[in-house]
Amino acid sequence: MKFACDRSVLLKEISIANEIIASKNAISILSNIYIEALDDSLVIKATDMKVNFETKVPVDVKENGAVTVYGDKFFGILNSIPDGEVEFDQAESKVTIKAAVKKARWQLKSIASDKFPEFTAAGQNFFEMPIKEFKEMIQETVFAISDDETRYFMNGVFFEKTEDKFIMVATDGRRLAFISKDAGAGVKDFSGIIIPPKILNTVMKRAGDEGMISLSVTDKIIFVQFGSYKLSSVLIEGQFPNYKRVIPESQDFSFTVDRIEMLDALKRVSLLVEQKSHRVYLGVAAGTVSVYCEENEIGNAREEIPCKYEGEEVSIALNYRYIEEPFKVMDSKEISVHFTDPKKAITIRPVPEKDFFHIVMPMQLD
Repeated sequence: MKFACDRSVLLKEISIANEIIASKNAISILSNIYIEALDDSLVIKATDMKVNFETKVPVDVKENGAVTVYGDKFFGILNSIPDGEVEFDQAESKVTIKAAVKKARWQLKSIASDKFPEFTAAGQNFFEMPIKEFKEMIQETVFAISDDETRYFMNGVFFEKTEDKFIMVATDGRRLAFISKDAGAGVKDFSGIIIPPKILNTVMKRAGDEGMISLSVTDKIIFVQFGSYKLSSVLIEGQFPNYKRVIPESQDFSFTVDRIEMLDALKRVSLLVEQKSHRVYLGVAAGTVSVYCEENEIGNAREEIPCKYEGEEVSIALNYRYIEEPFKVMDSKEISVHFTDPKKAITIRPVPEKDFFHIVMPMQLD
């Protein structure tokens, strides 16, 4: 195998492949990136046996061939080379890398391409949706995934197509993030699946905002295609909680605040929040929300910001991260917080209301 290509083009794709790889053991095939030079293109593959990645970039192929190279060092070499043309030459069990602008060369030991795992063939029933909408769905939910591995069925994002809507939900048992989008005509309903965050985070980081994304869902795998990228992931097995039971049918009170003012107040007050509980208090009164933390061995903090509210004074205790994270991913100028009782779930919505919301369970006031 022999080919030459632009270093910056290849580096971008190898960096993605290297993120997919789970193992950093140099003698493991799962630490290697598969590269195949064929007909003026270079096919690149990587896997951790759960998430598969494949893409293709244009290169000047002088000799066809395929091999696998240690991903971590391959990425490091490319990252160290100045922009310009890079040459690759594979002979027997070694790959030689040369930089055209520097008198430098590296030799990497390789593993034969036939040792690389075969990828599952893509599903047949692909459907499309605007990539910008799919990314918005991920953004509004992925941060609420549970990291408790004993509750593995909440370690991913729930995704389903029902009636005329795509729905994504994530929860860790103390909060819930929900978003829905209109589904295109002809898309068949599918039962809810639980998607691991790794493939979703890859889409968020690497997909643009223009065009469509293609998806195919089977019982055990989701396939994702956009641009030159082909991704797939094994799904999380298990029964996702019945999220509909958590959504309040109605709430009696609400207050509205400026999103940035609330974020800034939380940032300042959180400097003195007790780090084990992360508890902050919202003291809601007519025209004002007080954001404060209780006295502890470090001290305390309090800040008041204006709000729109008519009702009796009330205090709500919350994990400040559970308020901060939804406020960060929303893009509305104003946010409304709905509640009935300080001990019951609150709902955070953009103003005006859109197709998503966040539910947070309060903490004990004492």
